Amino acid sequence: VRFSSSVGQHVGYTEYGVKNADYWNKDAGELAAMRAQKETYCQHNIGIWYSNILTKSAEPYVFLSSVTPPGGKHPSMLVCSVFDFYPKQIRVGWLRDGQEVSSDVTSTDELADGDWYYQVHSHLEYTPRSGEKISCVVEHASL
Repeated sequence: VRFSSSVGQHVGYTEYGVKNADYWNKDAGELAAMRAQKETYCQHNIGIWYSNILTKSAEPYVFLSSVTPPGGKHPSMLVCSVFDFYPKQIRVGWLRDGQEVSSDVTSTDELADGDWYYQVHSHLEYTPRSGEKISCVVEHASL
C-alpha cells in the first residue's frame, strides 16, 4: 500500500493492500493529513533534493552473459546488462573486432528501478567466428 499524491488516496497492489487502502481512504482526516504532507514536506524539500541529486551521477555496473537465443538466424546471443546508473541517458553498443555492430542487435529502453537508478539490456545475436573479439561498449556521463 502507498499513498499516491497523484490521485490523493492510498493505493493497494495486493488483495490485502486494496482492503487496507479502502479502509484508510474512508478516513477523511487521514487523507487530509497525507495530502498536506505533499505540500509541507515534499514540495518544501524538492528544491533541496533536486540540487543535491540532479547534479550527481552514478557509474553503471555492467554484466555480460552468453545465452541461447530463443530462435532466429544465429546460434549464439550475448546480453549486455547495465545496472544502477544515473542519470538516465546512456548509450550501449557492440563492437565486433573493433567495428561497430548495428544488425542483429535489440535493446530495451532505459528501465527505471524506482530508486532513481536505471537499467538497460542489449542483446546481440551472432554466429561465432574463431579468434574474434566482441565487446559491449557503454557510454555514460559518469564514465
